[in-house]
Amino acid sequence: MIARRRPGKYSSYAELAHHEVQGRDYRVGASRRAHSPVLIVAPHGGMIEVGTSEIADSVAGAEHSLFSFEGLKPYGANRDLHITSHQFDHPDCLAMAARSETVLTVHGCLGQSLIHVGGLDGDLAARLARHLREAGFAVDAASEKYPGRHPFNICNRGSREKGAQLEITYDLRTGASSTAIARAVRRAIEP
Repeated sequence: MIARRRPGKYSSYAELAHHEVQGRDYRVGASRRAHSPVLIVAPHGGMIEVGTSEIADSVAGAEHSLFSFEGLKPYGANRDLHITSHQFDHPDCLAMAARSETVLTVHGCLGQSLIHVGGLDGDLAARLARHLREAGFAVDAASEKYPGRHPFNICNRGSREKGAQLEITYDLRTGASSTAIARAVRRAIEP
């Protein structure tokens, strides 16, 4: 059974931007590394899915491109800023993804001490699962709960039309484990 998320308030970035104020309600961060074929994305960063921006930034480091969309509202008021991944269409993110061979997205999910791996890039997903397990994390590989297999999912919008996503529980993305997660993910995306 596939878990269905509650539909977001907004079905596109344009709709969100019409009602929310950049710099007050949300911010966008982008760092393009022309030499890297990899883009790391936190589409629900900041206070939307706490800890995902920080993990994405650690994974990207100075080597890989990074895009983050971050909620800035007070705690508990950011759910409206969550655009479903297959509707996430920020134009800068789409442009960066189109120029990248590999797109990896970092998300937050409910649960306890578990990382779900999804996306259409089965090889990358398998490497991510292996490296995360080797680092001591419980992994739901080829997640049915968070599959990330929709062709318009932002993780699958790279030039190869397949990527991967991580759905990380709150306890792992906000605690000391976040550094070990980022290290394991970086090893998995190395050529």
